[in-house]
Amino acid sequence: MSTDRIELRGLRARGRHGCLPAERELGQEFVVDVALGLDLRPAAKDDDLSRTVDYGSLAGRLVAVVEGEPVNLIETLAERLAAVCLDVERVEEVEVTVHKPSAPVPYPFEDVAVRINRSARR
Repeated sequence: MSTDRIELRGLRARGRHGCLPAERELGQEFVVDVALGLDLRPAAKDDDLSRTVDYGSLAGRLVAVVEGEPVNLIETLAERLAAVCLDVERVEEVEVTVHKPSAPVPYPFEDVAVRINRSARR
């Protein structure tokens, strides 16, 4: 991961992801964390939003993915979210964590999460 990072943690959205019919029908909350690796010096030097990532806008695109087309696996969801982040021109790499706190696990647990790291191929 680059030295410079922008992190968006705890982004919540309701989705219908999972392998079980009830997960598709009822949906559940997912929590997303992203850490973007990019050079923040140009933005800091010029105090210019256009030289960094508008994380408010990015959050909207990530929520749209979570609320969008259902997938069986949170691994697949994480890949889709990583692709959205890497579509931002200045982002060189991303770490995405998808939390599924209401996963159908028949034992007491706090969280189920998948974390992936991806790099831009520019």
